[in-house]
Amino acid sequence: MKTLSSATLLLTALSVNVNAADTPSLDKMWESQQRQQQQIEKLKKENKQLAEQLEVSMDAMEKKDTKMGHGHGAKGSTSIGGYGELHFNSIEGKDNEIDFHRFVLFFGHEFTDDIRFFSELELEHSLAGEGKEGEVELEQAYVEMDLTDKHAAKAGLFLLPVGILNETHEPDTFYGVERNPVEKDIIPTTWWEAGVALTGQLGAGLSYDLAYTSGLATPTTGSNAYKIRNGRQKVSEAKANAGAILGRIKYTGIPGLELAATVQHQADLTQAQGAAGTKASANLIETHAVYQKGPFGLRALYAQWDVDGAAAAAVGRDEQSGWYVEPSYRINQKLGVFARYNKWDNNAGDSNATEKKQTNVGVNYWPHENVVLKLDVQRQSGATDNDGFNLGVGYQF
Repeated sequence: MKTLSSATLLLTALSVNVNAADTPSLDKMWESQQRQQQQIEKLKKENKQLAEQLEVSMDAMEKKDTKMGHGHGAKGSTSIGGYGELHFNSIEGKDNEIDFHRFVLFFGHEFTDDIRFFSELELEHSLAGEGKEGEVELEQAYVEMDLTDKHAAKAGLFLLPVGILNETHEPDTFYGVERNPVEKDIIPTTWWEAGVALTGQLGAGLSYDLAYTSGLATPTTGSNAYKIRNGRQKVSEAKANAGAILGRIKYTGIPGLELAATVQHQADLTQAQGAAGTKASANLIETHAVYQKGPFGLRALYAQWDVDGAAAAAVGRDEQSGWYVEPSYRINQKLGVFARYNKWDNNAGDSNATEKKQTNVGVNYWPHENVVLKLDVQRQSGATDNDGFNLGVGYQF
């Protein structure tokens, strides 16, 4: 219809004879102009009708997508995302190593405006299977339901609300190739459990998290006895003799500032795996601050485990603690530099020289806001000396 109207308009315009021998009169020129104006008005009307029909069709398609679970952000929508990072490490005394450290896919679904599902599936070290270095891990899989406008509950497998990196660790969101050793060895990031949780807003930038979850199950003998990171069960046929209670309070009422504190209690860190007398109750205290003011950024964190029991004290692991401070500066939208000082000890309860100190200095380059190239130099002293440099590339979508 639009093509026909345009052709009619063109023919009407050409119908004005410009032959010098047959020059139209003023009356004929007026009639021709009127016919052209009528055709233009008709064409406008047809275009308007076409636009209205297209809008109706699009609305119908959107409603159909919503019912079928497609679309973006609507009820019934399903979303997919992910992140990954490749690392090259050159550390003195070790072979140079290149490793696709993590490949992660997110899957989410909104059943209704108030009920949603989120999951995170990870492949570590590129290749998993018997005798291989990697693992396939389910890091999150939970259902969340809004109770009110400001409070929600969730159940399933989820990352614990503790530290700076444990919940938000996509490579483009932090400085340095490797995650900092304090959150890795003390908290221990990445740390997930199964259970139930409540979260909500208390007003004026104040929020809370409360959770009851499965707990750690540390070995009771050997070099890793009572070592926190070695207690992660990853909810894989996990022992559930002693659960854990966790609470966090967080303040974000000032733009650019985050202050948070987390406390967790577990009645038995070993899940009663060892002989009599090896049980150990444990308490974690973690607090941190994140501040961003223009190009200047600052992160600081302290975490400490207090583990009761003679067996844990005998190996110096009745106390395990660490802290770090990390200033950074964003030179422009694409380039940023940082320095970080880390100090931690998984055997802080004994008198031996087991404390480790590490300094990292480096640069991040973002060719896109969700793609990052990284370089940092590390100097480690104390119980071990691991000097060297790291290169990395990461992304999220």
